[in-house]
Amino acid sequence: MTYFVTGATGFVGRHLVTNLLKRKGTVYALVRKGSQKKLAEIGERMGWDNKRVVAVTGDLGKSKLGVSAAQLKQLQGKIQHFFHLAAIYDLSADADSQRVANVEGTRHAVELATALKAGCFQHTSSIAVAGLYPGVFREDMFDEAEDLDSNPYFQTKHDSEKVVRDECTAIPYRIYRPSMVVGHSKTGEMDKVDGPYYFFTLMKRLRQILPPWMPTIGLEGGRINVVPVDYVVDAMDHIAHKPGLNGGCFHLTDPEPMRMGELLNLFAKAGHAPQMTMRLDARMFGFVPPPIRHAIGSLPPVKRFSGMLLKDLGIPKEVLKYISYPTRFDSRETERALKGSKIELPRLDDYAWRLWDYWERHLDPDLYKDRSLRSRVEGRTVLITGGSAGIGRAAAEKVAAAGAKVIIVARGEEELMATRDELRKAGGDVHAYTADLSDMASCDKLVEAVLKDHGSIDVLVNNAGRSIRRSIALSYDRFHDFERTMQLNYFGSLRLIMGFLPKMTEQRRGHVINISSIGVLANSPRFSAYVASKAALDAFSRCAQAEFSGVNIAFTTINMPLVRTKMIGPTKIYDSVPTLTPDEAGDMIVEAIIDRPSRIATRLGIFAAVLNALAPKAYEVVMNTAFTLFPDSAAAKGEKGGEQQASSEQIAFASVMRGVHW
Repeated sequence: MTYFVTGATGFVGRHLVTNLLKRKGTVYALVRKGSQKKLAEIGERMGWDNKRVVAVTGDLGKSKLGVSAAQLKQLQGKIQHFFHLAAIYDLSADADSQRVANVEGTRHAVELATALKAGCFQHTSSIAVAGLYPGVFREDMFDEAEDLDSNPYFQTKHDSEKVVRDECTAIPYRIYRPSMVVGHSKTGEMDKVDGPYYFFTLMKRLRQILPPWMPTIGLEGGRINVVPVDYVVDAMDHIAHKPGLNGGCFHLTDPEPMRMGELLNLFAKAGHAPQMTMRLDARMFGFVPPPIRHAIGSLPPVKRFSGMLLKDLGIPKEVLKYISYPTRFDSRETERALKGSKIELPRLDDYAWRLWDYWERHLDPDLYKDRSLRSRVEGRTVLITGGSAGIGRAAAEKVAAAGAKVIIVARGEEELMATRDELRKAGGDVHAYTADLSDMASCDKLVEAVLKDHGSIDVLVNNAGRSIRRSIALSYDRFHDFERTMQLNYFGSLRLIMGFLPKMTEQRRGHVINISSIGVLANSPRFSAYVASKAALDAFSRCAQAEFSGVNIAFTTINMPLVRTKMIGPTKIYDSVPTLTPDEAGDMIVEAIIDRPSRIATRLGIFAAVLNALAPKAYEVVMNTAFTLFPDSAAAKGEKGGEQQASSEQIAFASVMRGVHW
């Protein structure tokens, strides 16, 4: 057998060539000028016998695919099967490029196949030819397609199939309409993010912030038809070589497709992400008149928010139009043609995990982002308060090692300068400034000095803070505890933010990272003064985000869990409960600098906030239990003497609620 294949370097094409090479014969593959090397590399990777794969230089946009007269003469009468797969498979591609590749490319392929006197023209079409037909679209249907103008891909795939039906008259043809093609069911291999893969990033993000058993709410849509690439090429290979099927059209589809919600839940399960327990049918929003939907969607804030969200998740906006996809596909002709061949469509349940695994290892867009700290801070200026010890010092070490100019700030001069000298000795560009951040005049002097000496800063890390562990009942005569905690944790941080923001705005670049507490999410008893001061800073950041995101200034809140630093030293019970090390806390600051998220929190912190929102009374019982279980320290009571060792009940409770302040 001798074959001619267009699109042999594409995903479906390369797997089809692999199948064809299992038969005796030669495969002539159309490639663009200069792409012979790419074809050879693909052949090497796919395990082809490259002596039997011959590159033919051509161009989809030219008559007879631009194949030279000499090559045409050489191949005339020798091609038994002409497989045309080359096309643009992309809902978001522009109309002109799709028309050239899909319609004119097919016309030129028919011209070439006719000139070669090929035995049969095997055309790879798509279920897109049905448009948005409401109901079951059979294999013998074509002109019944509806709403083809909803997307250029639908229209051009319909028009390209029409070219075959109307213009391929001198030689026989067969048409294949695969549905959405996903990766290989045995290996998971896929060449690009497409179809359901567009939602994998969202699932991964949910997995990072929520436990897999957490119920979530999502949308239910139409039935999404997906098939693995190995089924598509096995079916095409078999049907192409089976006699008596010329002029036929074959749906390479799933006869029992899943609804969108079921499909996404299957992949969520494969990726250990939370599943959509409650799914709202997207059709329920159909009662809103289209003009009103369009008007709301056209509002600048809505367009900007949705555009930013979709861009962040890597979901083309065109994809959302087809959530309520209305078409199902009959495939009885295909089933008859495959009868006795042992070619069966594998169940998605059996190989979804392979698709997820391959995506996570090879296609996840995050794999190709430069996520190094150096790429974010090299040559930039980072100011860290509380930088002489603990979390601040750990962060300063990491940022300095990545090539940033680091400014560390603390009240104690001796320890601060010692830290500066040690970091300089390690090769860091480190500068130190003393300041009392609970004194507004000192804050202003710090801002003035830093701007004078360094011009501006790019990242401000508000890490310095004060914590007080004392129940409210013991604080009636200690109002100053609330005042001084607020003075440092809120007003001191706010004074620095307000001081550095004008320059950040001027340079249209900046990042403010506020070290908050898990207690803000968990509402930890005995920490009312501390939690209230951090909550105030959190609230300011949320307001500021809305005002400054348009000038590329980000605000990140880190709801830090319990960290073993000098701050928690006086509370001896913490010696027996799980805590983060300063180095681990420093890693959270690094993550904030790299990703610039609005918030970084542990799963437990997020779960506590969600539980408190959904079942506040039940959560109140949990917190009251903790309040009773963990008494005030001797120091908080104004007593002298040591504290008792932590009990087994206290250790067990603290282990379950790891990182929460008690």
